[in-house]
Amino acid sequence: MNILIGLLIIAIGSVGQASSYVPIKKVKKWSWESFWLVQGIFAWLVFPFLGTLLATVPKDISLIDVWTSGGALKSIIFGALWGVGGLTFGLSMRYLGVALGQSIALGTCAAFGTLIPALLKGDNLFQGTGLVLLISVCITLAGISVIGYAGSLRAKNMSEEEKRAAIKDFALTKGLLVALLAGVMSACFALGLDYGKEIKNYTLTHGVDPLFAGLPVIFLVTLGGFVVNAGYCLFQNTKNKTFSDYTTSANWINNLLFCALAGICWYSQFFGLEVGKSFLEGSSEVLLAFSWCILMSLNVLFSNVWGILLKEWKGAGTTTVAVLVIGLLILIFSITYPELMK
Repeated sequence: MNILIGLLIIAIGSVGQASSYVPIKKVKKWSWESFWLVQGIFAWLVFPFLGTLLATVPKDISLIDVWTSGGALKSIIFGALWGVGGLTFGLSMRYLGVALGQSIALGTCAAFGTLIPALLKGDNLFQGTGLVLLISVCITLAGISVIGYAGSLRAKNMSEEEKRAAIKDFALTKGLLVALLAGVMSACFALGLDYGKEIKNYTLTHGVDPLFAGLPVIFLVTLGGFVVNAGYCLFQNTKNKTFSDYTTSANWINNLLFCALAGICWYSQFFGLEVGKSFLEGSSEVLLAFSWCILMSLNVLFSNVWGILLKEWKGAGTTTVAVLVIGLLILIFSITYPELMK
């Protein structure tokens, strides 16, 4: 039962993440760098900090003591590296759309973010539970590849006018390269969480509920990412002379609300991951190690559901849609595979 609860919580967070780019479509007359910075303030500062308070305030624990208990600097550094992935992740949506852009970036992120922490712990990926983990990741990548192939079929069968109608700045080759880079760098988020284990252990020893013990680490990782993203966005504001976006009163309230909504939706994935993992600990060590890949797989699954709802696959053809469905089914199988091998 704990396993099902844990997976359900991760899935709910994943729905939030997959939905986070939808509110951005409601932002009016702001440049990309302006709305990216404002939604980032909510996604990477405000809500992660509130999550940290949720863990520490009930136990009256000093935030300084928590963040100086070990591993904070490494978490921030890997968060900064993840921040590079966050920038290119946004661009992958711009060039490929919600469905394909998230699929490629999150697939790459899933593999690196799952296998690198396992290797750093000294796990043998060619026997026992390590092999199950490796095969599970390979199944995930197979599903992502099939979805990517469906995306290429869609691009091949669409006219330039149809591509622009579905995705304004559609560019397949550029988008694929950007999405791959985004995936590799985004995997640093998982490493940042891994290096923050001392902080999590500190909160646990001081009576913090296991459900929320990892939330202070999330804030450190997102803080590093925010610094990188904010620096780039402010540079673009200067370059493009778009600082006036922040003072346009006609759209300010509307844009602020939708950026806040996008921010909390985005943060929900990692809130759900940490809470969900607390149910997997002691119940399934393989699923616990595979939890990052599960989150990314679900993100791909739900982002493609949004892609369908937003008509990004409109006019793609029956064969293309069938290939897409096969890819999504493979992703679902990858999540259940570790438990089937017990």
